[in-house]
Amino acid sequence: MLVSGRKLPLSRATVRRIVAAVLRAERQEALISVTFLGRDAMRRLNAEHHGHDYPTDVLTFALKEQMGRPLGDVYICPWVASREARARGIPLRQEIIRLVVHGTLHALGRKHPEGPERTRSAMWRRQERYVRTLA
Repeated sequence: MLVSGRKLPLSRATVRRIVAAVLRAERQEALISVTFLGRDAMRRLNAEHHGHDYPTDVLTFALKEQMGRPLGDVYICPWVASREARARGIPLRQEIIRLVVHGTLHALGRKHPEGPERTRSAMWRRQERYVRTLA
């Protein structure tokens, strides 16, 4: 899979497999799209929808249900993910998997608090279980 001429560490098939695995584990049927954006496009999207004029790693838009199924658009910025992976000393592939899982959970309506308690939340613990299984 390419974004802005760069090869990503995950194929389209792998992204689909991750989303499908999360949906199965959550016992949900949903329509989820995952789009990879460059940093400038992600910065614009973040500014437009959240008022933050900087790129972020992942944005999720949970849309109205269609035919009884949740819909969600997940946007991931590999440039930000790469910086975060380096800072945490983990492979970029693992961080991208985490973001696909994170965005999928948000699309299903899962939430976490902001700030330091975020990584202690039920959603985060659930996310990390999936990442350990899928990475």
